[in-house]
Amino acid sequence: MQYRKLGRTGWDVSTVSFGSWAIGGSWGPVKDDESIAAIHRAIELGVNFFDTADVYGDGHSERLLAKIRKEHTETIYIATKAGRRLNPHVATGYNRENLTAFVERSIKNLDTEALDLLQLHCPPTEVYYMPEVFGILDDLVKAGKIRYYGVSVEKVEEALKAIEYPNVQSVQIIFNMFRLRPAELFFNEAKKRHIGILARVPLASGMLTGKLKPSSSFAADDHRAFNRYGEAFDRGETFSGVDYDNGLRAVEELRTICPQGMTMVQFALRWILMFDAVTCAIPGAKRISQVEENMSAADFSALPSDIMNKVQSIYDRYIKEQVHHRW
Repeated sequence: MQYRKLGRTGWDVSTVSFGSWAIGGSWGPVKDDESIAAIHRAIELGVNFFDTADVYGDGHSERLLAKIRKEHTETIYIATKAGRRLNPHVATGYNRENLTAFVERSIKNLDTEALDLLQLHCPPTEVYYMPEVFGILDDLVKAGKIRYYGVSVEKVEEALKAIEYPNVQSVQIIFNMFRLRPAELFFNEAKKRHIGILARVPLASGMLTGKLKPSSSFAADDHRAFNRYGEAFDRGETFSGVDYDNGLRAVEELRTICPQGMTMVQFALRWILMFDAVTCAIPGAKRISQVEENMSAADFSALPSDIMNKVQSIYDRYIKEQVHHRW
């Protein structure tokens, strides 16, 4: 495992870390014993950073991570998110009362004195233009309820606005072979300010694993079945906003350039780590086998420039027109 600095926190975090959405829900059937075994295996392999949210299984993901952290002596950082419990999910809901309540609930779920890293959970764009929200987060730091804070965003515009606030330490953004726009401007601006970048949805909801087919089916409670067109939340969260059949065609071309000795999963994750602005990728996993495949990506050597150029070409031909202007 390799490690990189997370913003100005002073933390060295595993370049391939662990996204905990799937162990909470919305990804089809999940068994706690398998999830727990997967998390233990990730820690054995050197993972020290876990990303979760208060809405993943209504706090179930947070509580699982809390239990497991207490069983290990290693330093383990847990980042959680707040905001999506709001109903309706509107900018005015990001007020002192609600944010404090969300934080205190996550502190209880995670069985800790203070949250390591709190991230606003893809709030409406308007929130990024509300300095008072970030002032509330500063107050929560002063009160000892959170150590650091950042944001999880849908759009590059939101990421660029967020890092204007001096105490934002990290930005979580969708970045993968199907979502290249963050690398054009945002990455350089984040590097100038020493902002940590968490690459979420790194495998495009499983599309970039190379394991999906036109005939693949998904459980009724899997967002890949019910949110392909943004019916439940932002469309970009599911398959990175890419049309399913078109994405499969692009994957078939990516398969032809996948380096020998690497799986498509390892190729997709190693590609992300070629960008030094990225602190870590946070693929999800529900089983030990998935963890082992994900984490091994950090051990491969750098990809050659011709492979990087070919990925760009495939993106330009198949994907760019669908997603580049939207997020």
